[in-house]
Amino acid sequence: MRVLLLGSGGYLGRYVAEHLLADPAVQLTALGRGDDADVRFDLSSGSPGALTRFLNAVHPGVVINCAGATRGGARELTRHNTVAVATVCESLRRSGCGARLVQIGCSSEYGPSQPGSSTAEDAVPRPGGPYGVSKLAATELVLGSGLDAVVLRVFSPVGPGTPAGSPLGRLAEAMRRAMQSGESELKLSGLGVQRDFVDVRDVARAVHAASLSAAQGVVNIGTGRAVRLREAAAVLARVAGFGGSLHEIDAPPGRGLVHHAAGAVAHVPAPAHAAHGPGHHPHPAVEGHPTGGAATFPYPDGCGSWQQADVRTARDRLGWRSRIPLEESLADIWMEAACRI
Repeated sequence: MRVLLLGSGGYLGRYVAEHLLADPAVQLTALGRGDDADVRFDLSSGSPGALTRFLNAVHPGVVINCAGATRGGARELTRHNTVAVATVCESLRRSGCGARLVQIGCSSEYGPSQPGSSTAEDAVPRPGGPYGVSKLAATELVLGSGLDAVVLRVFSPVGPGTPAGSPLGRLAEAMRRAMQSGESELKLSGLGVQRDFVDVRDVARAVHAASLSAAQGVVNIGTGRAVRLREAAAVLARVAGFGGSLHEIDAPPGRGLVHHAAGAVAHVPAPAHAAHGPGHHPHPAVEGHPTGGAATFPYPDGCGSWQQADVRTARDRLGWRSRIPLEESLADIWMEAACRI
């Protein structure tokens, strides 16, 4: 099977490439903006004609699009996430290769959901920010293209290679700094949010399964279980061997202790229906004790306090389900952070 992978240098793309290269039945060609790509091409500025000529030369059976941007203003996000996908769809329509398209979408396309609920593929998307809007527009382009295509809406990917600017990446880096400097306390903010964390290596397996399947439309990729960030922080502290304490600044009264040296964890969460106040960012800010108030770090998620995937479609149509537990993902995040000590 000839596969053309777009965005092979990104967080998800690297693991998709690694997984596909392990399959002797796959002949992989990587196209991207980096030097590590087989062919350098910028989807956000390249012409459909140029990409069409390349498709006709390579003649792939599957095109996987992991390219895109998660940060930046609305214009930049639209260029990398929407215009780029329009180029891919138009090139595939012009080409005679007849390739199947696997587009990587994201859960931000759904926007906030009702606490306690599982979001299925037929939910009405209401993205809460420009990132989700740009990805939803890309999904609509793919679904309306007339191509043999599937969109994988990936929930919150974690695991080795997690970007340092992501919520769990920031937590691991702050913990590393605290341990390196001998600090005994970390102050945390914004840990009440709950997300469906799925390991990036499981996502790579889902992409492979989607490439081989006949599934079309949208398929959620997640674990089917939302985890509160304060619980993830406590697990991260345990796998890191952090002997200090974690204090959640904006926790409800009496629930500020997340973890201490004896291993105690505050399992009693805030009410799931509690709304976040104005100016609250749903991802954690971290700081070392004893400095002042925690800074906030906006993250282009726009999904409110809760998100959990309904994963029945992935199970039924792709034969896929997540395998790697969150504790293993967090241990791998920590190992990478610890190597920077």
